[in-house]
Amino acid sequence: MSKLTIAPHERGVIRIFSLDMRPEEAKFLREPGAADQVLGVEGLDSGQIDVFPVSDLEDLGLFGYLNDGCGVSADQLDHKGLEAIEGWVMVVRSAAFGGRAATLTPDKRLRLIGFYTEEATNWTGDPIQTESAKPFSAPQTAPQDNKPRRVGSAIVALVVLLAVGGALWLIL
Repeated sequence: MSKLTIAPHERGVIRIFSLDMRPEEAKFLREPGAADQVLGVEGLDSGQIDVFPVSDLEDLGLFGYLNDGCGVSADQLDHKGLEAIEGWVMVVRSAAFGGRAATLTPDKRLRLIGFYTEEATNWTGDPIQTESAKPFSAPQTAPQDNKPRRVGSAIVALVVLLAVGGALWLIL
């Protein structure tokens, strides 16, 4: 297999590889750093890589896994082609690269099935039409007077005067 280039800050891409290896070897790829070795790159986030036998998906299949589980739109997926895949697969999400650029040199026992993009969340929306969302719609309060409040100072002054007066009364 040729090299695969991962762009810096790539997001929302899912790559699926079929694994041409014994189940014990495939299970080993779940260990930290093992996927790095077979992909020819260092520092992957193993929490963003799944290795499993397709049979574990039961009725869901790879199509359902990608469509329902990963948010890949059905128009990107070849239903028949995905359902024909058997054995073990490795799913690598963009987040596994931590925003870094990378060049993969996959082991000869890995075959890229395809790469798919997750549907992005649409954060746009219509303007809010409620009365409380309109500018200057908050209830108006009476203006506050800007006279400085000297209550605390007056109390301190009174206490000092009483203390001085009491001290003078004791002396006289």
